[in-house]
Amino acid sequence: MTATVHGFQTEVTKLLNLLANSLYSNKEVFLRELISNASDAIDKLHFMSLTDMDLIKDDPVFKIQIRADKDSQTLTVSDNGLGMTLDEANANLGTIAKSGTEEFVKHLSGDQVKDSQLIGQFGVGFYSAFIVADRVTVISRSAKAPVNEGVRWTSEGNGTFESENIDVPARGTQVILHLKDDAKEFLDQWKLHDIIAKYSDHISTPVELYQETFEEVNDEEPQAANEGENAEGAESAEGEQKQKETKPVWKYVQVNNAQALWTRPAKDISDDEYKSFYRHTFNDYSEPLSWSHNKVEGELEYTSLLYIPSRAPMEMMQREPHLGLKLYVQRVFIMEEDDQFLPSYLRFVRGLVDTNALPLNVSRELLQDSRVTRKLKAALTKRALGMIEKLSTDKEKYATFVANFNDVLKEGLYENRDHSEQLLSLIRFASTADTSKSCNVSLDDYISRMKDKQKHIYYFTADDYDKVVNSPFLERLKSKGIEVLLLWKQPIDDWFCSMLQSYKDHTFIAANAYDLDLGELEDEQDKSAAEETEKEYESLVTRFKDALGSQVESVRVSTLLKEVPACLVSKSTAFSFQMKMMSKLQGLDLPAEKGVLELNPHHPLVEKASQESNEAVFKDYAQLIFEQASLAANGELKNPSSFIALMNRLLLGTSGEAAPAAQAEATPAEAEPKAEEQKPQNESSIEL
Repeated sequence: MTATVHGFQTEVTKLLNLLANSLYSNKEVFLRELISNASDAIDKLHFMSLTDMDLIKDDPVFKIQIRADKDSQTLTVSDNGLGMTLDEANANLGTIAKSGTEEFVKHLSGDQVKDSQLIGQFGVGFYSAFIVADRVTVISRSAKAPVNEGVRWTSEGNGTFESENIDVPARGTQVILHLKDDAKEFLDQWKLHDIIAKYSDHISTPVELYQETFEEVNDEEPQAANEGENAEGAESAEGEQKQKETKPVWKYVQVNNAQALWTRPAKDISDDEYKSFYRHTFNDYSEPLSWSHNKVEGELEYTSLLYIPSRAPMEMMQREPHLGLKLYVQRVFIMEEDDQFLPSYLRFVRGLVDTNALPLNVSRELLQDSRVTRKLKAALTKRALGMIEKLSTDKEKYATFVANFNDVLKEGLYENRDHSEQLLSLIRFASTADTSKSCNVSLDDYISRMKDKQKHIYYFTADDYDKVVNSPFLERLKSKGIEVLLLWKQPIDDWFCSMLQSYKDHTFIAANAYDLDLGELEDEQDKSAAEETEKEYESLVTRFKDALGSQVESVRVSTLLKEVPACLVSKSTAFSFQMKMMSKLQGLDLPAEKGVLELNPHHPLVEKASQESNEAVFKDYAQLIFEQASLAANGELKNPSSFIALMNRLLLGTSGEAAPAAQAEATPAEAEPKAEEQKPQNESSIEL
C-alpha cells in the first residue's frame, strides 16, 4: 500500500513548530510522556482483556521496552498494549484530542522563552517527541486487527505526516525517534536509566531498558597438579578461591519497581516519590500543596491518594470540566476523570481511589446508582475537607490555595449544606479591617475582632472591588467602628451571599439591608437621637417623598451616614442589585422593587436642598440626590441623558424654567404636572 500524505490539524502544526525549535532545557520530558502513553495503552488493553482473554493470549505479559541504537541514532519506545488501526493513528496522532494539550496550545504566546516554560507545566504527550527528534516513525497494530492491518506513521514535524497499512507481527506500538544531533545524550544507557527511574518508578507495568550487562562465565574443571609439585604448593592452589570471569551481554533489564505507588505502605514512600507520581499522573509539573494517602479497611475497603494542587487546572471553570478522580478496581484502571466521588466544589482535587467493592465491568451509569459510590463520595469529601482544614494552618500555603480555589469552595454552600459550617471556616474574605485587596480574613478572625455586644456578621457585595470598598452603605457601619466583609467576585458572590445564614450562632447581615440590625450596639441614647432626628426632619422627608413620587418605596433620615448625601436600600434581601442586573442580562424577570431612600440630613447637598423654597428647584435637587444614590447602589442610571440634563439645569441655575419636550419625559418626577413657578436665582445652582 502506498503511503498517504495528510496535513496536521492547525493547532498541532503550531505546537510542533514550537517543540521542533524549543530551547527548553529539560528535554528529557519527552521520555516521560512516551512512557506515560505506553502505560495508558497497556492499562486499556488490560481492562478489555478482563472480558476477552483472546486479546492477549499470544503475549499475556505486559511490558514497556526502550532501546537506543547509536549506529542509526534512533531511540525506540515499545509497548504491547492496545495498539492502533490506521484510522486511529491518523486521528490520535494528527489532531489534538487531549484537553490539557488543547489548553497548552491556547496559551502559546509566540515568545519562545515563555512558551518553552509552558512545556514544563503541561503534558504535551506524543508531540513532545519532536523536542529531540527531527523525524518520528510509529509502527503499530491494534490488538483487534490482523497482521496485515498494521500501521506505519511518519512525520518530520513540518506540518504533514504519512501513513499506510503494513504487516506488523505483534500487537502494540513502537515509537521510533530519529534523534537530532544535539540530542545524542539520549543514546547513553545510563542517562536513559536515570530518566526512567526518575519518572516511571511508580508505573505498575515493567519498564525495561536494553542495556549492557555482565554475566559470569563457568570455567572448565581445573587440571590435575603436575607431578613433582610439592604437596604444600598443591594444597595452597586447591585452597585458593577460583576467580569469576564475566562477559558482556546486551539484553532488556527492568528498571522500575513496577508496583503501583498507592499500594505501598505510606511510611515507605518519600515526599519526592509522591510529588513525582503527581507530576506524572496529572500532568501538572508544579508541586502540590499537600496530599493524603489512606488505606481504609472494614465494611468498605478502599485506598485513596488525594492531592491539592498549587494552581488551578485551566479547565476548572469550564461548563463541563474534565476533572475528577481516577478509578481503579482491584488495582485495574477503570476510568479517569470520574466526577462522582467528589462534589463539584471540590473538582480541583486530583487523585485516585482503588476499591474491591465495585465490579470490574462497572460503568459510569452503574456508578451513579451505586450505594458504594455514595459511601465513597461521603468518605472522600470528608477526607478532602480535612486536608484543606489542615492546610489552613500553614499561612503561606493557604494564601496560595485561597488565590486559586476560594471562589470554587463558595459553591459548596449551595451544593452541600451538611458541610456549611466547615466550608465557611475555610473560605476567606476581604475586609474593611484590611486595606489590601487580599482575601485573608477568616470568619473566626472576624469574630475575634467583633465589638462588645456585637452579635451579627456584616458583609457587603458589589461587582467591583472599588465599588464595594467605597460604597456609601459601609458608612452605616463604619460610623460604629464595625468591621464589614467585602465580596465582589461575580456572579459567585451574589449567589454565595444569598445562601448565608449563620456561623457559630452569628447571623449574617447585609450592609445595605433595610432594617440594619445593630443589636445591642445601638444603645438607648442612639435610639433616642434617631427618633429626635426623625421628628426634626419629618417635613423634609415628606418633601422628598412628594418630589420623587413612585420612584421610591419611602424616604427616611439616617444618623449613620456621614460622608454621602443619601443611599438607596432594599427592603428585600432575596435579590441583590447585582443579581437583578445579571438576571436582566439573562432575560429573567425578577419582581420589580423600589428602594428606600435614606437621607443624611447633615450633608451640605441635603441641607442646600432643604433650604430651597422654590419647589421646582427642590425637585431637581431631590432627583439629583436620588439618582446619585441609585447609581451607587445599582451601578447604572435608568436614563443617562435625563441625568445630564438635570445636572446642566442645576449647574446653569435654570431649574424651574420650561424644559424642552425631549427633557420633559425624562423621569417620573419631571413628568408630573408642574405649577407655575418663579424663575430661580443663580444662588440656587450647585456650588462646585
